[in-house]
Amino acid sequence: MGDRGINLKDLTMRELETFFSEMGEPQYRAKQVAGWIFSKGAGSFKDMTNLPAALRDRLARRATPGNLVTQRKQVSSRGDTVKYLFGLYDGQAVESVLMKHSYGRSVCISTQVGCRMGCALCASALGGAVRNLSPGEMYDQVLAVQKDCGERISHIVLMGSGEPLDNYQNTIKFLVNINAVYGLNIGFRHITLSTCGVEPGIRRLAGEGFPLTLAVSLHAADNELRDRLVPQNRKYPLEVLIKACGYYSNKTGRRITFEYALLSGVNDSPDQAVQLAGLIKGIPCHVNLIPYNPVGELKYKRSSPDAIKKFREVLDRSGVEVTLRRELGGDIDAACGQLRRRAAMDQKGRE
Repeated sequence: MGDRGINLKDLTMRELETFFSEMGEPQYRAKQVAGWIFSKGAGSFKDMTNLPAALRDRLARRATPGNLVTQRKQVSSRGDTVKYLFGLYDGQAVESVLMKHSYGRSVCISTQVGCRMGCALCASALGGAVRNLSPGEMYDQVLAVQKDCGERISHIVLMGSGEPLDNYQNTIKFLVNINAVYGLNIGFRHITLSTCGVEPGIRRLAGEGFPLTLAVSLHAADNELRDRLVPQNRKYPLEVLIKACGYYSNKTGRRITFEYALLSGVNDSPDQAVQLAGLIKGIPCHVNLIPYNPVGELKYKRSSPDAIKKFREVLDRSGVEVTLRRELGGDIDAACGQLRRRAAMDQKGRE
């Protein structure tokens, strides 16, 4: 972290207690500070008025409470979606999205700057991977959005830029802190983690004891096509991935969400819907069909309304529980990575 000091939001409560013990402070200081940074979102040690002034000065010299700078903000025409580009301490930037639903306020956060999974339909993968986000940088996305909208965030989706299971330890720390009573106390059942299919990570996550929802970006029901759309499939093919999904569901008692972005003429035929239904048969799950958000640099186009309708009807007749994702933010660079790439291109154009 350089001379900015350690980000205290990168620490769990136990690690905070160790941190303060090493400073010669009583352990209860950890709970005091945790309340300020994880719950109240204090951006400065000066705000922590129940700490001695001398301690606040010492903390300022060796640590940071963490914070993000809002570089860009886009609001959809309907006002139900807000997209943020947050600046990080090292000059990088990352995206988050606020989504307003009838059941509450949900924020979609990123777990990496860029992504190394290389999915062919994703804007996040275009620039490759830059670095992992720390637990505190993930947490600060939620706090920054909550502060800006002025309403409590009730649901979290780890579905922004990056692969959460490729940044496993930091993601787990974030989940522990966001769920904790000293934090925002968001229940695991209100958290969805999306993966493109990192099979060892799925099995490892099953053992954590977190009853969160696992969303698997499937996008194809045969290995040949999925190899092209989701290169991770070459390492963990469908027969391996589906077994891991069954294991996760059995271990956690939670059903799997299979994400399926419909691409015109690529994966949206009725026969492919039949293939999908057969692939996931026997696994407690539902399929979330996604009308594709086109990305300028990519060749894929959204399926027609008629193709989407027919695909969904096949799944319905096959007994698969299926939903069509509500479209949000189509007018504000909705696809993951688009806003960050646009900002980078704007900056390049100015240089």
